[in-house]
Formats: sequence, C-alpha cells, structure tokens
Amino acid sequence: MNTFPKSEKLCGQLRIAALYKEGKRFTAFPMRVTFRQLPDSDEAPKVLIWAPKSLFKHAVDRNRLRRLMREAYRLNAEPLRTYCSENHYSFQLAFNYMDKELRSQEQISKAMQKAIKRLTELNNK
Repeated sequence: MNTFPKSEKLCGQLRIAALYKEGKRFTAFPMRVTFRQLPDSDEAPKVLIWAPKSLFKHAVDRNRLRRLMREAYRLNAEPLRTYCSENHYSFQLAFNYMDKELRSQEQISKAMQKAIKRLTELNNK
C-alpha cells in the first residue's frame, strides 16, 4: 500500500530533538538519514522530511524537494514497514537533503531505496 498517512509523520519538538540527539546517522547521497530505533513497538515508522533554507533560499525549491522526497518514501517504504511489523521495531527517521543542487525524481528515489535497504541491514546485525 503506497500511502504516507499523518500517523507516519514525525511531529513534536521533543521527539525531533530526541531523534537528533540520540539518533545514529548515515549518508545515502543526496540525503543524510538520522534514525532512532524504538524496540517493542508495533507503530509504523515515523518520518521527518527536511530541505534546508541555508542551501535553498527560495521556498519553491524547498517545497519541490520535500515533495520529491515524500513521493520517493511513499513508493519505497513497504519493505521498511514490513521489517518493522515482523520484528516489533519502530523507527523515527529524518531524511535531510544535503546537496546544493536539485536532483531528479529518479536520483532521489534511488537514494531512498538505498537508505531503506541500509536501515534494514544495519538492524539485522
């Protein structure tokens, strides 16, 4: 099911601050992924999508990047959801765009697939 409902969006200053403080990071260029694993939880993964104002001064560009990243997550999130439900884990995730230029939908989608694959591999160890 390719959806991105409100229940999967990471909200709240305390949760976001805890994610960045306690979370681990890796890069799936052009994105930096920050994640925090929550054991013994049957919730869906909570996701934050972020494009920095310091790199993209125009809101139009930031909105486009966030839209492309949300779409890439929506289309590729099913393996992560399945992994979480089978292993009774939940994740808090932040996808931060870090390249200085706009990328195409295909490039962002490939990076998202790589990031999701790496997340499941990191936790299988």
